[in-house]
Amino acid sequence: METSIRVLIVDDEPYSRDELKHLLGGFPGIKVVGEAESGESAIMNAIQLHPDVVFLDVEMPKMNGMNTAKAMMELKKAPLVVFATAYPQFAAEAFRYNAIDYLLKPYDEEQLQETINRIEKNLATPMEKDIGKPSAKLAVEADGEIIYLEPKEILYIVRDDKITKIITKTSEFETKTPLKDLESRLVNYGFFRIHKSFLVNLDMVNRLSPWFNGAYQLEIEGRKELLSVSRNYVKSLRSRLEI
Repeated sequence: METSIRVLIVDDEPYSRDELKHLLGGFPGIKVVGEAESGESAIMNAIQLHPDVVFLDVEMPKMNGMNTAKAMMELKKAPLVVFATAYPQFAAEAFRYNAIDYLLKPYDEEQLQETINRIEKNLATPMEKDIGKPSAKLAVEADGEIIYLEPKEILYIVRDDKITKIITKTSEFETKTPLKDLESRLVNYGFFRIHKSFLVNLDMVNRLSPWFNGAYQLEIEGRKELLSVSRNYVKSLRSRLEI
């Protein structure tokens, strides 16, 4: 997007606001236009500053994040809401307030990147969405031919050294396309990053089992191998699976 996305940060802890402001400063398309330390001041700021998106803490004195989000939904120009909190247990409730994402503290930069991608896609104009819109199918080269894969046929994708392996229900393909690029292509088709090296189709998840040191293992339909779920992704994964 050519114009900056206007962001309001709401958190009663100054350190948390400073940290998020610093991280958002690394995204050229983001402009932090204001900060608020309470739900009441957040609503006033939203009315005056017209932010496109509000990064909103949940646990705040007096007016909590949920009530603040509910009030913002009534504004003439309601901003998008990203809940940013240390408490995973509010995730299910958060999405009742049209939250576009739910970030957990301490912030993970890769997950923040996913959030920014989601915001940009949501705020894009219809023309921006259509220009250069890629096909839903993934094109991969195999034995000198170009194979077009339907996302629903893909079980998971793994990055192994400099090769990306795409595991489908019937075959395996190799490509040099980085995992991050495939993740961007598949974000709207139910795919989720569970590890720096793994991207999985959530529709194909059979079982999520505790492993050790806070990590988990994932069982994929029709596959014997178990995939590692990094501790950094466990909470977000459980929220997506509504566990």
